[in-house]
Amino acid sequence: MHNDAALRQRLFPYAYNILGSVEDSEDILQNVIIKSLQKSGIENETAYLIRAVINESINFKKRRDRIIKKDVWLPEPYATNEGEGNLESKEILQYSMLVLLERLNINERAVFLLKEAFGYTHQEISTALSMSDQNTRQLLSRAKKKLKERQFYPIHASSQHAGYLEKYITTIRQGDVKTLETMLAGEIQVLADGGADIHVVAQTTTGIAATIELLLYVYNHYQKDFEIIITQVNHQPALLFYSGTKLINCQVFETNSKGKITQIFSVIDPLKLAKIERA
Repeated sequence: MHNDAALRQRLFPYAYNILGSVEDSEDILQNVIIKSLQKSGIENETAYLIRAVINESINFKKRRDRIIKKDVWLPEPYATNEGEGNLESKEILQYSMLVLLERLNINERAVFLLKEAFGYTHQEISTALSMSDQNTRQLLSRAKKKLKERQFYPIHASSQHAGYLEKYITTIRQGDVKTLETMLAGEIQVLADGGADIHVVAQTTTGIAATIELLLYVYNHYQKDFEIIITQVNHQPALLFYSGTKLINCQVFETNSKGKITQIFSVIDPLKLAKIERA
């Protein structure tokens, strides 16, 4: 057993893409590795560990979903502005996709991830999840139908976004409604997750007028004295709002092919911000 950073890097994306939580994923990895140390005669150690991580993550998410009943639940952001070349970062899903995957039940999500994100065959999926090929094919078909209900915009190269977000910040600071209107798509939606203890002004806001009113209200009442840093989270452009050294808010942006903002995911839950290092 090689209980080292490389092994954890290899296993981490499987847990994180299922759970959407860095802390829970790290706990899963730790439990799986400890259990594997107590076993002997494992033929293919990597395959065994991957299957164990997948199944532990599925069971954990089933339990968590029974406990957490919220209108809006957003994944824990994962900083990808550094180390884009490593395996762990490459296999971390885009933030918008993680949000979309919450529409699936846990078995649909697991099959979809293994097929589409990790390139597993149906035979490999059936072995990993202990179900028939026919079942995995049905689950994948159902998952794809559910995800097609809403258009998913491919994320463009991150190098394009620094200037765009600088313009966005300037526009918000100046209260320039006219310019802001041109930057937002008609179907713009803001989703906010404050966790168990932080009250958010609105969990879901839809439409240009309502979104602009919300963005300007939140900026003028809460964010105007914060330091704002442009970064990348889950391979998408993001803003980090700091009060001194404390991270208060992470906003992740989705844009369409015309460069207009279609969604803003606003994470305020301090537990979900704890592992994001200052850019």
